[in-house]
Amino acid sequence: MIIITGASRGVGRFLFDSYIKGDKNVIGIFNKTIPEDQDNLHKIDLLDLSQIEIFYNNICKNLDEIVLINCAGITDAGFLHKSNNEDWQEVIKVNLFGTYNIVRQLLPKMRENNFGRIINFSSVVAEKSTPGVSAYATSKSALWGFAKSLAIENASKNITVNNINLGYSELGMIDKVPADFLQKIIDQIPMGRLCKGEEIKNTVDFIINTPYLNGSNINLNGGLI
Repeated sequence: MIIITGASRGVGRFLFDSYIKGDKNVIGIFNKTIPEDQDNLHKIDLLDLSQIEIFYNNICKNLDEIVLINCAGITDAGFLHKSNNEDWQEVIKVNLFGTYNIVRQLLPKMRENNFGRIINFSSVVAEKSTPGVSAYATSKSALWGFAKSLAIENASKNITVNNINLGYSELGMIDKVPADFLQKIIDQIPMGRLCKGEEIKNTVDFIINTPYLNGSNINLNGGLI
C-alpha cells in the first residue's frame, strides 16, 4: 500500500494520480488544499496526533508492505531579518514535525510486517545557498539526519529510509517563484530545464525497488550545484 502525504497538489498529486492510473493501491493525505476529487484522499492535519491515530486505526491498521511518500510541505519566502517568528516556526513544524508524526505512527506496523519504504522529499536548497528560504532549507536539511538515523535503526527489518533532494520541477511550489527569477534559476541548471513529473516518479520507483539503497540522499536536480 502506498501512502502519500501532500497528495492534493504538486508532486504529491502527480504521484497519487500516476499510481492510481497504474492500478496501485494508494491512499492520499491532504490538509489545507482541498482537492476536487477526494476518492482515496483523507483530510488530516499532520500536526494533530489524534487525527493521525484515527487515520491509522480506521485505514492503516491491517495494511502490509507500506510505502510512505512524504510530499507534504510549506514554505515562507523572505529574508530572516524580516521574518515573522510564528510563520518561520510553522514551516519547521509542518515540514519536519509533520513528517515525524506520520512516520512515528506507521513505523511500528512496518517493523511488524518486516517491510517498509519511507521516502522523504527534501530539496536542493538544503545544500545550495538560496536567499529567502531559511526556514524551508532548515526543515529540509533536517530530513538528512532523520533518514540516516532511521535507516540504521530499521534496516534489519527490511525498512529503508531515503530522501530525494528535489531541484526545481514543473510541479510543486514553482508557481510561487516570480517569472524573472525562475528564468534565472533555469539558466543555472546544466540541463537547461525543470524536472519533469515522470522523472520524479521514476526516482521514487527506483527507491522502492532497491532495498539495498538506505539512508541515502538522491540529488534530482539536473546537475544544479
